Amino acid sequence: MKKKFYFVRSKIDDNLRNEERSQREFNAERTLQEIRENCIQGFVKKGVESPQVFLVSSFDLHLYDFPLLQQTLEKELPAHKRDVLLLAMLNISLEVIRKKKEALQDKIKFCASASALAAAVPIPGLSCAADLIMLAAVIKGYQVSFGLNTESLQNLACRTKVPLEDLRAVMTSPLSAKKQNIDLIVKVCFSVTDLAIMIAKERFRFFSFIGIPIASTLSSAFTYRALSSSLDMLAEDAQKVFEKALGLNTAM
Repeated sequence: MKKKFYFVRSKIDDNLRNEERSQREFNAERTLQEIRENCIQGFVKKGVESPQVFLVSSFDLHLYDFPLLQQTLEKELPAHKRDVLLLAMLNISLEVIRKKKEALQDKIKFCASASALAAAVPIPGLSCAADLIMLAAVIKGYQVSFGLNTESLQNLACRTKVPLEDLRAVMTSPLSAKKQNIDLIVKVCFSVTDLAIMIAKERFRFFSFIGIPIASTLSSAFTYRALSSSLDMLAEDAQKVFEKALGLNTAM
């Protein structure tokens, strides 16, 4: 069927611990290579040509071959599947966080275009309401993609043995709060200038030939800026949480 095939050997941390207990001259790299060769030979005997073998541990995703597996899938999957995989993946490295940010940044232009279309409809309050609803939904998606929602943080705390409150303590953006709402988004995303632009946009929309293009441009620019700023804040928090969980001190 010409399908891509990958062999993933899990619980590799257990194998290493067992080998370390049973060998006087234990060598981790040699043990990993022996396990990999054993897997490869087993599949070659069954007729699989050049099998790709990845040794992983679900407790230590940043170790062994999991980063290589992620890179391989990213390289070989179609573009639409690649983005879905990337955004659903756990933050196993700062590189993954960076790539997530780039993928999400690339989608902001579509949200800005949708905001511009909503601004072209001459119904009082529609554009502002549509923008707020869209901002809330997209920012919530950012929170989930970066693993900053409560469920993801709890899972990370369990895996790394770092208390949940310690992970929350390093997050500085208000958008990383346990519960998001429209009031919070307005407070964080709307400056006095932005409020003035929103009011001006509402007025411009009722001057059909000149006003609608101006209103659409203002709405698009505001949405793009608000989402870009929110994305920057949440990506920075994701980096801080990752570093705290693994005891690192690096810069993105």
